[in-house]
Amino acid sequence: MTLQLGIALLAVVGMLVHCLLRFAFMPADWPLWALQAPLWVVLGLGGTPLVWGLLRKALRREFGSDLLAGISILTSVVLQEYLAGAFVVLMLSGGEALEAYAVGRASAVLDALAKRMPNLAHLQKDGQMLDATLEQIQVGDRVVVFPHEISPVDGVVVEGRGSMDESYLTGEPYRNEKIVGSEVMSGAINGDSSLTVQATALAKDSRHAKIMEVMRDSEERRPQMRRLGDQLGAWYTPLAVTLALLAWVFSGEPRRFLAVLVVATPCPLLIAIPVAIIGAISLSARRGIIVRDPSVLEQVDNCRTIILDKTGTITCGRAVLTSVATFESFDEGQCLGLAASLERYSRHPLAQAISRAAQEKGLVLEEAQEIREAPGKGMVGRVGESEVVLTGRKKLEAPMVEQLPPNDHGLEAVLLVDGKLAAAFSFHDEPRADTRNFLEHLHINHRIQKLMVVSGDREEEVRFLAKQVGLIPGLPNVVTELHAGQTPEQKVALVRAETLLGSTLYIGDGINDAPALAAATVGLALGQASDVTTEAAGAVVLDSSLKRVDEFMHIGRRMKTIALQSAIGGMVLSVVGMLAAAAGWLPPLGGAIAQEVIDLVAVLNALRMAYTPASLSDYSEKTG
Repeated sequence: MTLQLGIALLAVVGMLVHCLLRFAFMPADWPLWALQAPLWVVLGLGGTPLVWGLLRKALRREFGSDLLAGISILTSVVLQEYLAGAFVVLMLSGGEALEAYAVGRASAVLDALAKRMPNLAHLQKDGQMLDATLEQIQVGDRVVVFPHEISPVDGVVVEGRGSMDESYLTGEPYRNEKIVGSEVMSGAINGDSSLTVQATALAKDSRHAKIMEVMRDSEERRPQMRRLGDQLGAWYTPLAVTLALLAWVFSGEPRRFLAVLVVATPCPLLIAIPVAIIGAISLSARRGIIVRDPSVLEQVDNCRTIILDKTGTITCGRAVLTSVATFESFDEGQCLGLAASLERYSRHPLAQAISRAAQEKGLVLEEAQEIREAPGKGMVGRVGESEVVLTGRKKLEAPMVEQLPPNDHGLEAVLLVDGKLAAAFSFHDEPRADTRNFLEHLHINHRIQKLMVVSGDREEEVRFLAKQVGLIPGLPNVVTELHAGQTPEQKVALVRAETLLGSTLYIGDGINDAPALAAATVGLALGQASDVTTEAAGAVVLDSSLKRVDEFMHIGRRMKTIALQSAIGGMVLSVVGMLAAAAGWLPPLGGAIAQEVIDLVAVLNALRMAYTPASLSDYSEKTG
């Protein structure tokens, strides 16, 4: 990228100096060569390596719009149209610099992923605590993870009790309780309590290292997308060169060859398409969508398969109490009040869901006393005159378990009052209000043929959500697939398999989605939860809205339409000009003027992309 950027800067400086000499500072008696000298430098130092690179592409039979631009540089030298040649040098080098930047983002993703891990671990050895590098940690070593730190190792808790956020690995939005014997994954964020973890793997074999390996592999195997300008240039370039040669052969005048090529200079491709893309990037930014890789704007309208992460993408990423089953003489309000009175003192992942449900019902909570939360036993306390216990079904005796309803749809907590089974609470990850309408409109308005949901959650939770949003029994004319319990490696395998069949759009929000975002044709990240995710994605929706996803898809379609109008319209006019030049009706100078008019028309049309249309979305956010 350094070479291309240097050539682009050289072209800008050379043209600026030329214009200053010509219109401001050049005395009337200066020779012409002094005026042209800055442009010669641009064409010599900048144009030569570009033309050489394009010649090598031609030998490989790669005929794009940039090849015709290379011929135009040579033609401009022959015609002594040095300013036009310098401008083409600027367009070529600037475009290649942008492409090199996009490719270089691979290292940025890996850097962000690597920086997430701490450089040092708190090694507990011989009664002392030492700071050691991750490479120094051996299997069996004890490492202390302080509150809110990231776990540097895979291991097992040997001291302490608390919770960890492992959502970047599992995709589940809940904090996971950790007691002695619990497994810990490297990269997990610790909660409020210190934990002592015994390492079970070396740093190079850790879960985090495996994700980095998958990420690196995804970047190296990122789909190669053929840009719109190259697709059009693949037929436009041979046509222009062939027409120019025929004009020369049948007329015997080499000036006609030059005249045709001057008219054929592919400025509608080199200028109009980038102008449309820049307008689309600007419009996206105003809608809260940051486009990191411009090629995704060209590709998103070609996607017929959408792959959705579940948690935080089609759901809100938080647990919601969905049902309360009561037993014996207990009623729902009584049980919810007792549970909330106890849970407001808990850091349990589901405590907030119970507290919110009680608040929504306007329940008056009582003071809880004698609260204790013994490892592996649940939460125990006294509310009023009753002893209240909140635990899981695995902690109950067999007769009580037999009374519980089947747990086939998500998380669960069981309430005991004075030793009696009182209630079973069921929880789910709440779907976004507009998820169903968003999914239902994709086939009709975006020609989506396949929808896939991939998640690290349990199959029961994924299927329950699918029923809520209409994916079960299925959507009309759309193939739907559900994939639960997926690791980052498995997500990447799914995305690669689908991308081999056709263009794919992957939408996700967690670090565990980063490799899949990189492997898809178009990766779209929701929110700014992670630098790793946003670096891996081609575009980022800042406010995590499905409405913005729909707008991004429409912006991509609109950009492609306007870019094609500008490019094809400009090329059609250029072909007319080429025919006139081939017939001898248009000399090289006239051809240059005609091409400038064509360029102006194409660019003015491309500028329409920057304006916000009346509507950028075509589905209702209201629930049906």
